Amino acid sequence: MTGLHRLASPMRFPSSGHNAGLIATRWPEMNLHDDFSLRVVALAADASWTPSPQAGVSRLMLDRVGAEVARATSIVRYQPGSSFERHVHGGGEEILVLEGSFSDESGDHPAGTYLRNPPGSAHKPSSQGGCLLFVKLRQFAADDLKPLRIDTHSGHWRQGMVPGLTVLPLHSHDGVDTALVRWAPQTRFNTHVHPGGEEILVLEGVFSDEGGSYPAGSWLRSPRWSRHTPFTGPEGALIYVKVGQLGAELMAL
Repeated sequence: MTGLHRLASPMRFPSSGHNAGLIATRWPEMNLHDDFSLRVVALAADASWTPSPQAGVSRLMLDRVGAEVARATSIVRYQPGSSFERHVHGGGEEILVLEGSFSDESGDHPAGTYLRNPPGSAHKPSSQGGCLLFVKLRQFAADDLKPLRIDTHSGHWRQGMVPGLTVLPLHSHDGVDTALVRWAPQTRFNTHVHPGGEEILVLEGVFSDEGGSYPAGSWLRSPRWSRHTPFTGPEGALIYVKVGQLGAELMAL
């Protein structure tokens, strides 16, 4: 079973257009999808890009609590040759490289790389050829301090709980578990409850449950104690999934 290569069914986000060259000199307080008791579904086709403080870097915001220093989940696009100044992640940073190659002092990280930069870590990120990232900021426990680099191309996939599912574990800490899950076509999972909530980014194919069908690029966040019966149709799916985070004690903003 392979890992996340350049997506077989690419996530089709709108072009970042002219926003890519803008610089936001001041970032106001902004709350987006900050009621974690509600289910949220964000589709790539409906998203719009927002300039970051650095020219050439733009974001599709999925949830956010705070100003420029914020608890945030975003899709981030680096235009070719763009970079950020060296900075510290006081609350930690989680990255999944979706397209292109992302670089910092620790090396070059091609599509399929999963990274965790713990609270207090610092780096100077850049992308020579451009890249697309899934990024989560300030969503670490205070004692989750181990840096992590995983090449999902060479990861060990495990059989899932039902036929047709294979799982690549990425990270586990204090009840919060993160993984890539590949769904074969026409796979159906049991009805189940998520006591600590669930977050999904659809990477390939189409993922479905009784609430609808979610093509590649869809982001879903389900609240604590939510219940669903997920399945796939003829396309199958590859998803990033995190469970338990809404019931976890994370660092304060």
